[in-house]
Amino acid sequence: MQELLNEFSNSKLSRKLLVKVKESAESFIQAHGRRPIFMEVCGSHTMALAETGVKKALKEYVQLISGPGCPVCVTDQKSIDAMIKLADGENRIICTFGDMIRVPGTEFSLLEAKTEGKDIRIVYSPPDAVKIAEENPDKEVIFLGIGFETTIPVLGVALKTAIERNVKNFSMWMTTKLVEPILRTLLESKEVKIDGFILPGHVSIILGKKNYQYLVDEYQIPGVITGFEPVELLGGIYKLIAQLLDGRAEIENDYSFVVSDEGNKAAQALINQYFEPVDEAWRGIGVIPKSGMNMKEEFAEWNAKNRFHITVGEPRKTKCRCGEIIRGLISPEECPLFGKACTPVKPIGPCMVSTEGTCSAHYQYLRED
Repeated sequence: MQELLNEFSNSKLSRKLLVKVKESAESFIQAHGRRPIFMEVCGSHTMALAETGVKKALKEYVQLISGPGCPVCVTDQKSIDAMIKLADGENRIICTFGDMIRVPGTEFSLLEAKTEGKDIRIVYSPPDAVKIAEENPDKEVIFLGIGFETTIPVLGVALKTAIERNVKNFSMWMTTKLVEPILRTLLESKEVKIDGFILPGHVSIILGKKNYQYLVDEYQIPGVITGFEPVELLGGIYKLIAQLLDGRAEIENDYSFVVSDEGNKAAQALINQYFEPVDEAWRGIGVIPKSGMNMKEEFAEWNAKNRFHITVGEPRKTKCRCGEIIRGLISPEECPLFGKACTPVKPIGPCMVSTEGTCSAHYQYLRED
């Protein structure tokens, strides 16, 4: 396996493949008078395309648009404010993934709440929060459940553990998102021209290749599932251009050693056992029907939204254009705050905070000298 992974980052292979991608892109440009336009759905792809130099190398040949693949970035501000406000209560421990702790709220961030003495802990796995609840029976332990299909099964494991161990002081505040509804929303809005999708590697492990067939059948849009190393990224882009030149629209699996046609059946079963689709609000987009997951009614006592009645006002307005960035309408450089008032040291929007955020990727790797 390590030998295979080394090949995916082989610089000689990358350079040869880069030439092939440029040649095929030039053929598309000659035929259509413009660059092919591809959107990567995954936040990890956004960072990988920037960090490896692939995006910069293809700047004149392929237009790569970062889509709504960063879980923290797509969470709307009122949901962020509600989760942060949870820390206000007495005898509470807030558990969260690392990205969330620095996201600015309307009044303060979780990090600021922590510096004021609130018990806020970064965990690497949701079941860790169940263990914390067991160790602190006199406290309410709340896990902030943000993520796409990659994360939802692990949230199911945490819920299953809490139920089996009868941990009543544990609950989850769910604001998860689903890939299919947002892709449909983007395509049906027609705000952005998209010739094809670089489909997410991690999410596809759960969903499987067949899950994306609607892109072809209903929208005639090709997609390629690929990994995160230079050879994988370039290979996925090359295959997308090849489909366009051939007049084809197919879903190709270029990550087949970890992604199957059917996906991870055990993970899918875990999702279906504990959760059900709900309407969910997305930053810069609004509420998309059945685009998130929440606990089924039979598990309501572990649902933090039932246990804690949090109300927040309308978020303060800023010049942050994160909502437009995650929809592919503008690049980070077009936001008036980017690199000036908004930096990784002092972020104003979540796109600059998250390790999968488009603004963070651009700030670190794609800014013009």
